[in-house]
Amino acid sequence: MTELDARLRAITDLIVADVRETGGRHEYDGKIQDLSPEGVRAGLARLGEGDVPRDAHDAEHLRVFEEALRTQLGELELHRKNPLIHLSNLDLACYDRDYAPEEERAAAKAAHLALWPDAVEQSIASLDQVTAPVAKSLAGAVKGLAAGVTDEAALEAHARLLAHVERAAVEGDPDAALGGEALARLMGTAEGLPVDLGRLAERADAERDRLMALLAESCAKLGQAGRPPLDVVRELVKQHPDADGVIEAARIGTEKAIAFTREKDLVPYHDGECLVGLAPESRRWAMAMMAWNSPGEPEGPSWYHITPPDPSWPAQDVEEWLEVFSDTTLPAINVHEVAPGHFSHARALRRAGSDVRRLLQSLAFIEGWAHYAEELCVEEGFEAQDPRFEIGVWVEALIRVTRLACAIGVHTGQLTVEEGARRFESDTHLAGPAALSEARRASFDPTYGRYTWGKLLILDLREQARKEWGGGFTLQRFHKALFDLGSPPLGLIGRIL
Repeated sequence: MTELDARLRAITDLIVADVRETGGRHEYDGKIQDLSPEGVRAGLARLGEGDVPRDAHDAEHLRVFEEALRTQLGELELHRKNPLIHLSNLDLACYDRDYAPEEERAAAKAAHLALWPDAVEQSIASLDQVTAPVAKSLAGAVKGLAAGVTDEAALEAHARLLAHVERAAVEGDPDAALGGEALARLMGTAEGLPVDLGRLAERADAERDRLMALLAESCAKLGQAGRPPLDVVRELVKQHPDADGVIEAARIGTEKAIAFTREKDLVPYHDGECLVGLAPESRRWAMAMMAWNSPGEPEGPSWYHITPPDPSWPAQDVEEWLEVFSDTTLPAINVHEVAPGHFSHARALRRAGSDVRRLLQSLAFIEGWAHYAEELCVEEGFEAQDPRFEIGVWVEALIRVTRLACAIGVHTGQLTVEEGARRFESDTHLAGPAALSEARRASFDPTYGRYTWGKLLILDLREQARKEWGGGFTLQRFHKALFDLGSPPLGLIGRIL
């Protein structure tokens, strides 16, 4: 591993959980970030100390991350409002990845767990502005942190944190809205570009309308012309593997996605190993996720983790979980998580030309790229003989664009969470608890519209590249130019031109 210079280290010290796992900087193993008010202030004070990178892109990439942290932790003080930041700091699931020998990871996990009491005291000192909606939404996640933990001191600390969050769920401010100006700052500084929420909301509506039209066309290919497309989808998702067949279905689908991506040469690198298997117990809150071989780690496999439903659940819960892995939606998830989505991106991240590009990863680019990859596969003819693939892509896209609309509505005060849930029910195939869960996520993950936002800006740039490069444009050239920047803030992707 390379030694990080002081300026980059000041940033990574403020995003420890992220760089440990997605960046593979395991010098942070067995350590916690000081998220107390004093610790955060001290970390922010160190930002900007050190040399400016010689490379113009790297210098700007670094500056965007510094400005984003000053906004998130300085101006908006999200460490006082959002337990999610503290949950990531306590999370032990990162040690379940096989990036190093088991005994080495076990020792790091034990060292990390021994620091839980200190971390919890720091968290409680900071978390004095948690709103009731955020606390209610995250109480279950806080509770789940202790799964499998037997250390008494750690469990006592965990109980104090849980009690603190549960108290906020009762006594906290009932309004979780950040306000429009704050949301625009949060989104804009993270991506290095100005954000006009009104125009973005209008674009979200236009994208919803485009997707609805595409969904209707794809349903017509199935002989369902004239029927409400979302009714068709609600029937299609009931066709799915059983709980024992989900992982095998994902494995077969992954092989198809990787082979198609290689055949069409959609990404610059087609190497590496992607294994498909059951998610570790600590990660079974996620239905499907990519645990990639990170840039700072030795060469090794990436894991596409799948979580089948627990057989002890009520039958209705099992059915709703399995519908996510339907014959219609699972192929789109495979493309998103594996190829040409996250797995393909991870292979390129390992080749990025600097520590800045490898470690400072824009979530909006990561998710925007993988979401773009789904539509790219429709364009390039993946599973062209089966309209269910494109239906699955449009269905997933409708959920993502509704997240963007809901986040803007909730945080500008134009929508309540309950009204957001109704929008999910009208604009997607989700209903009831699933729609409400998606709307509630807006309260603690205000930038969860990043999937659609990132996809749209990548599509915009692609059209610009087609015009400027003329006969020199190819998808492979465009995608390699993007990946050469690592996982850049959205405001910097135009540098490829």
